[in-house]
Amino acid sequence: QVQLVESGGGLVQAGGSLRLSCVASGTIPSGIIFSFYDMGWYRQAPGKERELVAEIISGGSTNYADSVKGRFTISRDNGKKMVNLQMNTLKPEDTAVYYCRLFRGGVNNWGQGTLVTVSS
Repeated sequence: QVQLVESGGGLVQAGGSLRLSCVASGTIPSGIIFSFYDMGWYRQAPGKERELVAEIISGGSTNYADSVKGRFTISRDNGKKMVNLQMNTLKPEDTAVYYCRLFRGGVNNWGQGTLVTVSS
């Protein structure tokens, strides 16, 4: 079982930046390496459903929600089993709990989330 731990959340003023990190630990199935998995960042604002923010598949291609394109950048370091989300020009509507996800091949693991609060 793979565990995911997010960090980097906090309180920031509108226009500011934060960098979220997610580190994977635990047992990966035999024959599988970390780079096999797709990784993503999702967020859930109060009273709203969880939504995709950005994802990076095993080959390195990325996909972003329209609302964060040009402001957020997802990256991964397979050697460190880590995925990062650089968030720039933050807006109050970016306020949410941000979750890391590791998935592919029947595996679908989530982290506990890290709170990002953007003040106006």
